[in-house]
Amino acid sequence: MRETIRDSWQRSRRHGIRPDRHLPPIELHDDLVGDLRREHPLARVWPMLCDTMRSVTSEPGNLIFASDADGRLLWMDGSNTDLRRAERVNLVLGARWSEEAAGTSGVGTALALRRPFQVQGAEHYLSAVTAYTCTAAPIRDPMTGASLGTIDLTHATKHSDAMVLSLMTTVARLAEAELRTIALQQQARTHARYGERLSRWSGTHSALVTADGQVVHAAPHGWLPARLPAALDEGQLVLPTGQAVIAERLAPGGPFLLVAHETDADQVLSLEALGRDRARLRVAGMTHELGGRHSELLTVLAANPGGLGADELRREVYGDAGKAVTLRAELARLRSVLGHRLASEPYRLTGQVAADFLDLDAAVVRDAPSTLLDRYPGPLLPKSAAPGVVMLRARLHERLRARLLAAGDVDTLLRWLNTRHGRADAEVIRSLDRLHG
Repeated sequence: MRETIRDSWQRSRRHGIRPDRHLPPIELHDDLVGDLRREHPLARVWPMLCDTMRSVTSEPGNLIFASDADGRLLWMDGSNTDLRRAERVNLVLGARWSEEAAGTSGVGTALALRRPFQVQGAEHYLSAVTAYTCTAAPIRDPMTGASLGTIDLTHATKHSDAMVLSLMTTVARLAEAELRTIALQQQARTHARYGERLSRWSGTHSALVTADGQVVHAAPHGWLPARLPAALDEGQLVLPTGQAVIAERLAPGGPFLLVAHETDADQVLSLEALGRDRARLRVAGMTHELGGRHSELLTVLAANPGGLGADELRREVYGDAGKAVTLRAELARLRSVLGHRLASEPYRLTGQVAADFLDLDAAVVRDAPSTLLDRYPGPLLPKSAAPGVVMLRARLHERLRARLLAAGDVDTLLRWLNTRHGRADAEVIRSLDRLHG
């Protein structure tokens, strides 16, 4: 007996398998097999493998199988007669042929040894399958090195061919080459789709990274390794390299935009909306002149740090006649500017947020009236008719005006009357008359 077979038999014995009273368990029924197939990376190459092996499987007695990394058979091909014969020993879809479940076999031992392996006839640990010779080769993810499963050729032992091991090794390498081509094509499509987002961060340390950590593009080149060792999540992260980054999920299943976390100032989302028809936003070291609707959305969100549900936010910005689909479309466009700083369920701004109207509102009760006027270039988004903005604008304007009237400072009241938003204020005029009288 070969040493590798003897070692495998010893492992099989430790797993408690009885050679004459055991068949591999059928762990998956048809629906679960279908679900696993749809999600498994080998689904992309199985048709190509079938075509490659067509001349082999057309010969009587030959079957090919593809398993996942746990040894569960997900695909098989061969004649109906040979497939029915294989059913007797549970060589069927959903059966688990790992060493732990089936003892020494082509699939199980190839997975255990992590290399191509052939098990001939009586070398099988299970007596029921000694009529077969099984030759399997592992298939690995070419980008990560992780085991994906095996490709196996099973045939009658009397038809054994010494060249089969070389054949299956070549077929496995062919599958890996095809998977690499598919992965590179996917990376190219990802870069083409999100390259414009990446270009906005020109001059910074930024990168486009897949959900499983593959770096599609990094600028400048080399500031990140080709692959990150852990799956990513959205928000502020510290990579294994020690680099602090902000990760933004660009699509539900990835990829992510990574931007180096440079300074404390860049962490603050700053909004200027007083006296402006369109708000000015500064975030992550970049300044954006926002459109009218985005100005309203950000103003309402900044004023509600605890967040708003979709219906609440829709009413605050669009009124009762607003449509949810319109809100979602605007938020999707706004997310391209804010990235991970715009969270959902409820919709809210994350991290540090500063806004000129919020700062002024907090200062009304403590600062001198003249100082308050210096910080009030005009009402909040004066042309906006969004209900939430109208309420915020009126509240701040009245609080500031009441503070000036209560202070009774002539110079400050005169300054108020000389502004566009205060020149027709009758109550301030009457107050000045009383002060002069």
